[in-house]
Amino acid sequence: MNIDDVMLNFSPGSLIALNIVLGLIMFGIAIDTSLDDFVAVRKAPRAFAISLVAQLLLLPAVTFGLTLLLGLQGSIALGLILVACCPPGNISQILTYRARGNVALSVSMTAVTNLIYIVALPLNLAFWGGLHPTASGILQDVSLNGWQMLLEIVLIIGLPFALGLTIRQRWPKLASAIGPYARWLSLAGLVGFIVAALAGNFAFFVAYVGVVLLAVFLHDAIALALGYGAARLGGLGMRDAKAVTFELGIRNAGLGLGLVFTFFGGLGGMAVVAGWWGIWDIIAGLVLASFWGWRSRRVEKVAAA
Repeated sequence: MNIDDVMLNFSPGSLIALNIVLGLIMFGIAIDTSLDDFVAVRKAPRAFAISLVAQLLLLPAVTFGLTLLLGLQGSIALGLILVACCPPGNISQILTYRARGNVALSVSMTAVTNLIYIVALPLNLAFWGGLHPTASGILQDVSLNGWQMLLEIVLIIGLPFALGLTIRQRWPKLASAIGPYARWLSLAGLVGFIVAALAGNFAFFVAYVGVVLLAVFLHDAIALALGYGAARLGGLGMRDAKAVTFELGIRNAGLGLGLVFTFFGGLGGMAVVAGWWGIWDIIAGLVLASFWGWRSRRVEKVAAA
């Protein structure tokens, strides 16, 4: 069977659970974010501008070109485009810390760009997906409603984010107490959801995951390289470049997976891409962050000797 014709088995209750998990993720990001983080962007305007341009313009455009170069089927191509159009994930801050990058910059960039993506995501997906020769037909078949997607994103991203910011601003002690639990609970919930989705559709994933392995590997590698290259060409220092790299390379694939089931009925290629991306970008990110962290510690030891 063609992967474009396959729909994953997924109950409405599971979709509700996924949306709750995604809301917790956004809540966890916001509860660790202060209003000063938004002001901090003004202190590093060049880094933020480079990151924003790379995320909103370069990454979707490069992704579009990659899908054409690989000659991907419609649902796989649209899955990659969707992931590229998603906001950065909060794991980027953990990886930036592990890599000894600029964590404050990472936090502030993630906070601001997540708000921008409430509007940017549906617009970018409609534009690049509509241009694609094999993916555009899928958008037409599902009659994608941009306003409905915007509302869905506001509910999943906007409201939990606003609630987290409010708690952090008005009750900082409460925010400090529940912040760690919110982060780890949301991460565990997302991992649990992906595992459950794999288990419930195991035969399908085994049959088709090989089709997307190369595409996801190349896409993630390009995203990381694009972030680093843009930062260095823009004249940023190494600590800032690390933050921008993970801001590009770590996307909120969990949100993408939720949108696949909400608007595309769990379409095979899109679901496999988003699900596998959510696993692979953490693996690739950890490898890169660990290498950078090791190298930074080594340089510090040599300098101290």
